[in-house]
Amino acid sequence: MFALLWALGGHALAATQTLDQAWVVAGEGDRFPTDRTPLLRALPDDWADWRGNDGGPLWYRLRFDLTQPGPGLMALYMARVCGRYLLQLNGQLVHRAGGDGVQLCNRPQLVTLPGTMLQPGTNTLDLRVDGEPLSQVASRLHSGGLSAIEIGPLATLTRRHAGASALQIDAPQAVSATLALMGCFMFVLGWRHRRESYLAYFGALSVGWALVEARRWLPELPWPPAVAEFLQAALLAFVTLAAVQFLLRYANCRIGWVSQALAAQCVVMPASLVLAGAPWLHGVVMIWLYLFALQIGAAAWVHLRLRRRAQGRWPVPAALLLCLGGAALLVELVARHWALPAVLVHLARLQVPLALLVVGLRLVQKHGQALQAAEASRANLEVRVREATAEIERNFRQLAELRVEQVTERERKRIAADLHDDLGAKLLTIVHTSDDPRISTLARESLEEMRLSVRGLTGKPVRLGDALGDWRAELMSRLTQSGIEGEWSSPDDLPQTLSARAYVQTTRILREATNNIVKHSGASQCTFTCAIAEGDLQLTIQDNGAGIPLELDGRLDRGHGMSSMKHRAKQMQGQCLVESGPGYGTVIRLTLPLDRATLPTP
Repeated sequence: MFALLWALGGHALAATQTLDQAWVVAGEGDRFPTDRTPLLRALPDDWADWRGNDGGPLWYRLRFDLTQPGPGLMALYMARVCGRYLLQLNGQLVHRAGGDGVQLCNRPQLVTLPGTMLQPGTNTLDLRVDGEPLSQVASRLHSGGLSAIEIGPLATLTRRHAGASALQIDAPQAVSATLALMGCFMFVLGWRHRRESYLAYFGALSVGWALVEARRWLPELPWPPAVAEFLQAALLAFVTLAAVQFLLRYANCRIGWVSQALAAQCVVMPASLVLAGAPWLHGVVMIWLYLFALQIGAAAWVHLRLRRRAQGRWPVPAALLLCLGGAALLVELVARHWALPAVLVHLARLQVPLALLVVGLRLVQKHGQALQAAEASRANLEVRVREATAEIERNFRQLAELRVEQVTERERKRIAADLHDDLGAKLLTIVHTSDDPRISTLARESLEEMRLSVRGLTGKPVRLGDALGDWRAELMSRLTQSGIEGEWSSPDDLPQTLSARAYVQTTRILREATNNIVKHSGASQCTFTCAIAEGDLQLTIQDNGAGIPLELDGRLDRGHGMSSMKHRAKQMQGQCLVESGPGYGTVIRLTLPLDRATLPTP
């Protein structure tokens, strides 16, 4: 995108003039020195190629022809002028820029040429540039120099200036600001999560690189260029420490002597610059840059090898990003020695912070995924704790119920034993010794009821087939004694069982139903039908008697033991339904759930 912006600036330069030669002479005054012999040089002119340690002011004289001034304003465009400068047109001052804290090397210059100063024919431009020699700057790009100068319409050159400014100033400023903010965030994350210390080192790397690049887009610094060069070079030691530690820590590699050596390097490197002094700044910085490049390259190789060993394959995205960053750093190193195309240098400088942004976003994404996984694990653990707690509480309740049941069972057995040994013995004595048949019969019936109650308290489960046999024998006998024809229908070979309590309650329901038939129905025939359906025991008792009178319609629970029958069925989670009509007999349908554990396997 930035290359396209730069290219768009040159689509309409046909109407401009490019001045690529100038007469050059050294001089301190405010006028082009005419008492010295000038030297003709081609533009762009890089002082590092021919001036050596001489960084004094240099005058450039250029001439251009203006045959027919256009209707609009004219302007002058300089892609690079490194140093303070003064511009005169036909002997008159047009513009002055730069100062002790102003860095112009990375800022393209656009100067409007007043129409009143322009004259038809030949015009003369005098430009004085006061830059720094190569020996006193960290990079060749910061030494004095001047690019080719373009003269043309203001509207045309404004577009060219905007495209170059976007590439050289606006884009680095936006990327550096984003990198600094993200670096602070990452540093805080790494500081709070010490096990992920690589995040803190990456944050320090991002902030350090943003500070190194800040000189490219900051309009003015509060200190002279020499101090700015020293601080920028010293920051590179800190950036190297952060880069090497990030690469090693991210690959789960901790080497104590490496950490100590990097920390010592951050002290030794600035001290060496101070001892070398300004005349040797460039040479000393270049030596350190090569050392830094070797350290970062070695750390990158170790990083890739360790990740390959851990993952079983090469981390291709990481390798590509490291290669791109290495290529950009190589371009930067070459540009500090030899002249390279300006667009290539500017794009390479953008490549490193953009790569850091990509890595930072990936690290934030992985950290977020780790937090989500930890939160999911915590939520899962909470669910398991709640389930375990509920299980413990349920087991405790079951134990408590079991203890209550055990105590209750012991008490039932005690009561049953007392009834059998005491009351049973007395009733049996009355049955055998009483001369009154009525008393003997009542005692026998009471003895049977007592035995049934004792069986309900202490008896074991009864096989359903045996229970049906007992009921059939008792009920058919009572009906026969009362002169009622009885009919019994039930399936054979029933493996299910009834609990003692269910057996007792069902027996009493059947007895009550039989008593009602014998005493109140006036029936001559009664049918008992037993069936198993959907795990339930279904008993149907039907007689051909007179039925229940109309005055009791809707109030069947108020007489003939109906209420007790229904209540007993409800206690066993069953139901007892009564259907009757005058002259149509009575039908009693008893449905009781059987124990599912006793049902046969399909």
